[in-house]
Amino acid sequence: MTTLNLQSRQTSELIDLTDEIRAAAASSGIREGMVLVYTPHTTAAITINENADPDVITDIINGLNQIVPSQGNYRHLEGNSAAHIKSSLVGASETLIIAEGKLVLGTWQGIFFCEFDGPRRRKVHVQVLGA
Repeated sequence: MTTLNLQSRQTSELIDLTDEIRAAAASSGIREGMVLVYTPHTTAAITINENADPDVITDIINGLNQIVPSQGNYRHLEGNSAAHIKSSLVGASETLIIAEGKLVLGTWQGIFFCEFDGPRRRKVHVQVLGA
């Protein structure tokens, strides 16, 4: 397992991890298999989406903020209920295929860590599994 240590800089942001995940897959030596990307935080998530146009990231954050506003009739005393809800909606992990030693991603796809309660120090675990 590889662990990536991140430092988020904003309350909400998406951090592109595609290069780091590709490197972990390549260094494993596995030609056919899967990569599991997981974050152990309840106010963060992992997603796959377009990484060519930064406006997509802005739109995702703005859309989630409209669906789950930071202020609401929340009962959780820490004041970060919206971040917990966003984490549950997006999900804590993604699984990708490795074929011929490379990640199988679409032309415009990237792998993102989603911060919903930053800035914070975060971890992402990457497990490469052979077929």
